[in-house]
Amino acid sequence: MSQFDAHLAAFAAPAANGTLRGILRGIEKESLRVTPEGRLAQTDHPAGLGSALAHPHITTDYSEALLEFITEPSASIEAVLGQLDDIHRYTYGQLESEHLWPGSMPCVLAGDDSIPVARYGSSNSGAMKTIYRLGLGHRYGRAMQTIAGVHYNFSLPDEFWHELARLEGTEQNLQSFKTDKYFALIRNFRRYFWLLLYLFGAAPAVCRSFVRGRKHALEPLGQDENTLHAPYATSLRMGDLGYQSDAQQSLIVCYNNLDNYLQTLCGAITRPHPAYEAIGLKDAEGHYQQLNTSLLQIENEFYSTIRPKRTAKSGETALQALRLRGVEYVEVRCVDLNPFEPLGVCSEQLHYLDAFLLFCLLQDSPLTGDTEYLGLQENQKRVVYSGRDPALKLMVNGGEVSAREWASQVQQGVLSCARLLDTACGGSAYEQAHAEAQRKLAGEASTPADRVLQVLRDKQQTYYAFAMELAQAHSAHFAGRPLEAEREAHFKALAEQSIRQQTEVEAADQLSFDAHLAAYYAQYRDCANCGCEPQAAISAQSGC
Repeated sequence: MSQFDAHLAAFAAPAANGTLRGILRGIEKESLRVTPEGRLAQTDHPAGLGSALAHPHITTDYSEALLEFITEPSASIEAVLGQLDDIHRYTYGQLESEHLWPGSMPCVLAGDDSIPVARYGSSNSGAMKTIYRLGLGHRYGRAMQTIAGVHYNFSLPDEFWHELARLEGTEQNLQSFKTDKYFALIRNFRRYFWLLLYLFGAAPAVCRSFVRGRKHALEPLGQDENTLHAPYATSLRMGDLGYQSDAQQSLIVCYNNLDNYLQTLCGAITRPHPAYEAIGLKDAEGHYQQLNTSLLQIENEFYSTIRPKRTAKSGETALQALRLRGVEYVEVRCVDLNPFEPLGVCSEQLHYLDAFLLFCLLQDSPLTGDTEYLGLQENQKRVVYSGRDPALKLMVNGGEVSAREWASQVQQGVLSCARLLDTACGGSAYEQAHAEAQRKLAGEASTPADRVLQVLRDKQQTYYAFAMELAQAHSAHFAGRPLEAEREAHFKALAEQSIRQQTEVEAADQLSFDAHLAAYYAQYRDCANCGCEPQAAISAQSGC
């Protein structure tokens, strides 16, 4: 019996199976605010939404116009989507004539100068957030930072981990065991996430304005010179037009264990990078242009498809939180906004993600070597541009395999995990989500990317007109469902409280910004305390 089969058998038993009901998940969803004409909004963060620095559910990402909605973790998919729906209903009530853009790829852009960087007030922590974003603009351009997506946070309860530890006979303490297993999940996720790009990718086309002045391999869609696409594309957001950079190609981040992960990222944050030294830390007037001149300003700058996470304390870096307390959950970052869904995501997707992540955890997960690491990067590129090509081949074990054949193998494991989850939670939602994925793979149902291109061709629409039509429809959907008075009052109180909290944070600052920044970066030197010598990349002999 394989390790995976042993895990399946163990968690089919009633007591162990019941631990799966304690899975927690949460959503972070980004959307651009746009004008009634579909241009990027130039207005400030709406006052009725409170402080972007302190609000627990409504903030901004890169741009002042890029909203980010954050749900609380929940053991219920329905509850998570319900809260996300409430956040949307409240937000739409504060937007006046503006809309939320439904696609991951942005609306019509008029160049970097038209993209306002998010502002978070005068506190040291708020200034850091804004300067970090200024640095991203200098390093990669602002257009790339207007791309939106859905992040899915996933964790398993301690009861599950106790059962798995007992099954594997480990002598580790529980947190160390959890951390190692979350990294095993991450390694497998990185092997198989290309399947998610195929199933959920919804960005096969872009406005020409997005690639103005940039090299690209896209072609016009029919006679439409304003819409560019790749015929078999899935998620251009996840390719070289999106969250990728030439500078980061030199960075091999090791996911074999926590120490190696800390080592590679700490090195990238603490060692200067010539191209960013050329930008300069400050301008001629002494204003910060970026937080540092290293390959990464902070760990979040590394554009990964999945991250190990631990809730950080105030002023604590994400890596310091991981170093001190281990992995708490994983954050999946490769899901496009589904433009056909008012919330940008649906229940079926979340059920499939749960089963997929459980498969990645229970499946045997060997350590990753450099050859495999580079092969995984190549697979991502192939699926981004050619994922819907029935003849696509992907790299595995030094050779190539049909993507459809590999998908079938992965699907068998996901189905087994879907059945475990249905047994635990009751009903058949997980197996139904798997069946819908199977229909997409068989060509019996359309993927979101299929649907986008089909609509563009059938209606002879530009990408702009297509997305604008859906933006208006989503606005009408939420306008017709205003929040109940009690829920409206709740969100209004949260907004007011967040403004007070920002004022308190600003009043409490005692250090100069320079001193605050120095104290923050001192935490990265703690990497040495875990036995790591910071470095910018792992060598080919490292086994990463």
